[in-house]
Amino acid sequence: MDELHNQSVAELAALLKSKKVSAVEVATRFLARLGGNPHNAFLDIHSEVTLAQARESDAKLAAGTAGPLEGVPIAHKDVFVTKDFVTTAGSKILTGYRSPFDATVVARLRQAGMVTLGKLNCDEFAMGSANENSAYGVVSNPWNTAHVPGGSSGGSAAAVAARLTPAATGTDTGGSIRQPAAFCGITGIKPTYGRASRYGMVAYASSLDQAGPMARSAEDCALLLTAMCGSDLDRDSTSLDVATEDFSAGLGQSLKGLRVGVPQEFFGEGLAADVRRAIDAALAQLQAQGATLVPIALPRTELSIPVYYIIAPAEASSNLSRFDGVKFGHRAADFADLTDMYKKSRAQGFGQEVKRRIMTGAYVLSHGYYEAYYLQAQKIRRMIADDFQSAFAQCDVIAGPVAPTTAWKLGDKSEDPVASYLADIFTLPASLAGLPCMSLPVGLGEGGMPVGLQLIGNYLQEAKLLNVAHQFQLATGHHQQQPGAAA
Repeated sequence: MDELHNQSVAELAALLKSKKVSAVEVATRFLARLGGNPHNAFLDIHSEVTLAQARESDAKLAAGTAGPLEGVPIAHKDVFVTKDFVTTAGSKILTGYRSPFDATVVARLRQAGMVTLGKLNCDEFAMGSANENSAYGVVSNPWNTAHVPGGSSGGSAAAVAARLTPAATGTDTGGSIRQPAAFCGITGIKPTYGRASRYGMVAYASSLDQAGPMARSAEDCALLLTAMCGSDLDRDSTSLDVATEDFSAGLGQSLKGLRVGVPQEFFGEGLAADVRRAIDAALAQLQAQGATLVPIALPRTELSIPVYYIIAPAEASSNLSRFDGVKFGHRAADFADLTDMYKKSRAQGFGQEVKRRIMTGAYVLSHGYYEAYYLQAQKIRRMIADDFQSAFAQCDVIAGPVAPTTAWKLGDKSEDPVASYLADIFTLPASLAGLPCMSLPVGLGEGGMPVGLQLIGNYLQEAKLLNVAHQFQLATGHHQQQPGAAA
């Protein structure tokens, strides 16, 4: 089948289950598309590992012991450790590192039968909004290769959009699933903090990092999220002790009577006109499907930027202290003593953005500044979460833009990190509150670049968000659009 790469996760799972195609055929088709590494999306590919997994899937399909996603390919963001593929977190300091175990998310998707295509490029240690901070080169946007794909899960988004893989894992600390999904015209969801285990996920900011799936549709994301999630308290103390849920079960519900909160703070002066038009059209479509729009307020939206860029770097400065050249990773070749080895290994191994955030984090945690910055940021973080609870008293879900603009050109903001930080204003509040949220494509802006609609739900309401997105996608064709480079 020449068009295997254009099949969704759900479609491929059905084809494989009915034995109309084999897992080896599917894997071979996708591996062929990875030749030359389009968009610099992949960092590690081992075709022999992929094909061995595909043969295992074919054996299970033949024996009737197949998992729900048996034989369907997936690729993993390079912050998930894997024993069969190198894990670098996009950093020179982890060049060539191979983990002795798989991250829980990777292991669960493998248990569901998924076949791993490889590891995907990302901003170094997931720090960035453009995928320009990787030590292994920038990732380009398949819709226009002169533009960024978003970050930090830019390799994941670009690979799905370019039909290099039907699905990918991503991580979202302050918007790193939603923003690249919006920029590349795909669907991605960040579940409630703690829904998916962080075990084996290279840490950036531990109280914010969360894994999630990226695919073409809400239906695909529901299938992937079902396989990924589940309590993992023995290995991850932040894991939620909640029952495993089938997120596909509620995808058939009508939107009639749904109350959609529209925050006034998301539609201010900084929102680009083309993004505003696409979002307004999407909200009108939800109304046409029976939903009611409810004006709401999230008054501390603007404070989410300084709060995030105090808390996240503070946690990063602690988490990244383990990369010192002693036990694993890059070690400087020449040094005078232990302290000199630490300094030179970290100076050589970390990129500029990582160094910037480590220094910022060390500063806000230092004596005399901890109370003035870090503690105050944590207090405002609680207030931001309270704002959401006040809003959910009036509505069922919240909808608005993912980002103020469509994807910008490569290099446009690389010299001004603050400009890049400001682009996260609509994604940061839900991350700070630990809420489930997602992005789905709702059309194209100027220059034919995709626009994403953000949906935010209350805690553990992923199924509701996925149903809203699914019903919207059944009524529109935006998620079926693909860049010309993917044809």
